[in-house]
Amino acid sequence: MEDAALSRAQRARLSIGGFASCLGFVFAALFLDSFGAQSRAAFGFVRADLASVLLFMLLAFSCVRAAGPERRAALFSARTLIPLSVAAAAGSLMLRVAIDPLCRLVLGGVCVGLPAGVLLCAWGRLLGDEPIERSVPMVFISAALGAAVGFAFDAVPVRNANALLALLPLASALLYRALARRLGAEAGPEAPEADPAAPAPESEEASALSVRIIAGTSIYGFAAGLVEAFRYGAGEPAFAAPALMLLLLVVYCLAALQLFGDHPLAGVRAILPAREDDAKAKEGGPLDGAYRLAVLLMAAGLLLTLALGELNDLGEAVVLAGFLAVLAVLASLFLVMGRLGGRDAAGAFARGFTALFAGEVVGLVAGNALEGLGFASMEATGLALAGIAVLYGFLFLFTERDLRALSIVVEDVDVFDAACARIAADAGLSKREAEILPLALRGRTSERMAAELFITKNTVDTHLRRIYAKCGVHSRQELIDLGERTEAAVRGAK
Repeated sequence: MEDAALSRAQRARLSIGGFASCLGFVFAALFLDSFGAQSRAAFGFVRADLASVLLFMLLAFSCVRAAGPERRAALFSARTLIPLSVAAAAGSLMLRVAIDPLCRLVLGGVCVGLPAGVLLCAWGRLLGDEPIERSVPMVFISAALGAAVGFAFDAVPVRNANALLALLPLASALLYRALARRLGAEAGPEAPEADPAAPAPESEEASALSVRIIAGTSIYGFAAGLVEAFRYGAGEPAFAAPALMLLLLVVYCLAALQLFGDHPLAGVRAILPAREDDAKAKEGGPLDGAYRLAVLLMAAGLLLTLALGELNDLGEAVVLAGFLAVLAVLASLFLVMGRLGGRDAAGAFARGFTALFAGEVVGLVAGNALEGLGFASMEATGLALAGIAVLYGFLFLFTERDLRALSIVVEDVDVFDAACARIAADAGLSKREAEILPLALRGRTSERMAAELFITKNTVDTHLRRIYAKCGVHSRQELIDLGERTEAAVRGAK
């Protein structure tokens, strides 16, 4: 028992350290001048450097989503991640001496954006293997540590100290390799999978919620892009604003972790809000409170900025800290989305962050367009538009009610999976039969199961007959009835 607990603690430390290094690098690339890449404008476009990094991150996400199991396994192997992280470190340091604007944009995109995108998805994959009640607190702890490291190196009064942030991707890749080896990932995340992925089909409600999450995600990215465009529009921002932003993010994450209790990685059961019929439903869940607090922080920064009449250091720091807080909440939701679909969570990360950063690119373009009009009130107009976008996303796109609906879907998926596992164990089903069982219980036809599992219809029918025999049933309806009885038993035992 002690060995198991120690192993779980070591796994948590490696996961948190690696993901924190990844997030610290992302924070530095997007919001700090650690690599000397940020400038007021290039080629007439404010924050062209940020747009370049974001576009290459989107390219990385597209590659992850398009890759099959074997290619994705190769992409996330140590043989790929370590050279990629070395290139990221070298390119980040080269950005500090590069002069040509085009060279800066290419270096920033290729050596910062691509590695950051791949590393994010790789950690999404490993975190997705953890139970949700552990992976979600890990996200917030990692965000706090990543922000703390960025703050320490950016605020320290030592010349070029923040250049050390360029080593974060290498640290992240090495910790990923160490964790992968502990998990036996030479035959897991770093090796081709034996069978093609056959994700469990999402329910209509889960699919609708996923669409709302993605829509809300893009709206928050759009608001952050607008703020970034106006942040540099009137001149270089003050030194203190980025450091203050990271400090506020640390404070936010510590506050969010208080919602998980004194031991966020142990004993947490209700990550999402409770069901509506639960006696404690009004109390909500940790992720519910964290989402509300993040949106409040972002909206407060925008209101503070508008109240003071211009984009100031304090307002800028609060807005962007709120955006990074929303990013942490959304990363947690992407893990939940991966869990719902039974998919590799790297794909959920790629899809979710594509929406977030694509929205930010659109916000940058919109901010540049507004600033190009040259009216004195354009900054206030743009910031007001960002505030409206945040409120619209929170009130209409992905709301607290949706979080509660998501909690019900997650609970139902957990119960269904537990019921399938119990039936498979009791009946002694083979691996392939255990893959077919949940599809059969969901009422899929033999033709559709064959297509999803990349096997023939005759093979599916053969496996179904064996499942019926082992489970002591004679038809699909009797098998579905058995599944419903087992689900009821699992739910009653909770």
